[in-house]
Amino acid sequence: MSTVALIVAAGRGLRAGGETPKQWQPLAGARVADHTVARFRAHPRIDQVVLVIHPDDESLAPAGVAVVHGGATRADSVRAGLEALAHRGVDRVLIHDVARPCVPAAVIDAVLDALDDTPGAAPAVPVTDALWTGTGGEVSGTQPREGLFRAQTPQGFRFDAILGAHRARTRNAADDVEVARADGLRVTITPGSEDNLKITHPGDFARADRILKESSMDIRLGNGFDVHAFEPGDHVVLCGVKVPHDRALMGHSDADVAMHAVTDAIYGALAQGDIGRHFPPSDPQWKGAESHIFLTHAVELAREIGFAIGNIDCTIICERPKVGPHAAAMRAEMARIMGLEPARVSIKATTSERLGFTGREEGIAALATCTLVKA
Repeated sequence: MSTVALIVAAGRGLRAGGETPKQWQPLAGARVADHTVARFRAHPRIDQVVLVIHPDDESLAPAGVAVVHGGATRADSVRAGLEALAHRGVDRVLIHDVARPCVPAAVIDAVLDALDDTPGAAPAVPVTDALWTGTGGEVSGTQPREGLFRAQTPQGFRFDAILGAHRARTRNAADDVEVARADGLRVTITPGSEDNLKITHPGDFARADRILKESSMDIRLGNGFDVHAFEPGDHVVLCGVKVPHDRALMGHSDADVAMHAVTDAIYGALAQGDIGRHFPPSDPQWKGAESHIFLTHAVELAREIGFAIGNIDCTIICERPKVGPHAAAMRAEMARIMGLEPARVSIKATTSERLGFTGREEGIAALATCTLVKA
């Protein structure tokens, strides 16, 4: 099941003040949009993040995020984002306002859980204050607060249902719940959060800054390095892909030097040692084992401890075989094993300019870096 976060960031945000739209203004060491995108990229149940932006803001979009140009209204921008995702196998979509950079993971989870049983779900906070009506600056009456909620995002939907609702829309709408209900879709209310504020006025930046600093992300980096020598054979296994070669790699397992480096990078970011600690080479049960067993264990351990993989970068160091023709397949296989979108996995290669053991073609080395983000 594919889940996409569609973040709407095409507005101008004039009420927030400043010389640039609020989504590009600084907040807690980054920009509003950077924090919002990071929340969804770090969530383990989100497969892809797509940002809907104003055409003039193309150069401002965060690196590595897919972008779509928005329209004149919020509803038009959402429609543009949905149309860009049509026919791409998306099952569920979470539509979120970029101006809500503090959305907790628990709010996202509640919406996703509800979508198992309903075509639409959205977070909200019950109204607890007394409500008045007013005329000319004076109270003219009261309004019962029972059954009233303050709507939030992300608003989640089964993709085909909300795309059909937007295609059928004939007038502007305040949010996607209104669009969905106008098309007859049921929308379940899920728990919102007071921290999930929407930056609207200048004073909201200070509050969002406090929330982000109080719940600052735990970001960790790990690196891994591995080496395997050549032995007689007719192929090597790199990142789970069988690559024809006139020699093989020697090792206790299948000697996938690149996958070992990535696995050790994950363990390193968790401060959990290395592959040898979890799968001792002295244990005969791991003789000839496929390396995806080790990688899967590292990924699952990260999730158990509460971390999501932000990205993986692996460099394979060898003179031969040539990695380039197989890099796309390697990237796809590593992403599949780790449950990541391919955009979060980098596989590349270099030589050592004929220097050292790799230059003499005595073996292959690999270096990997992993970023983990507390989910």
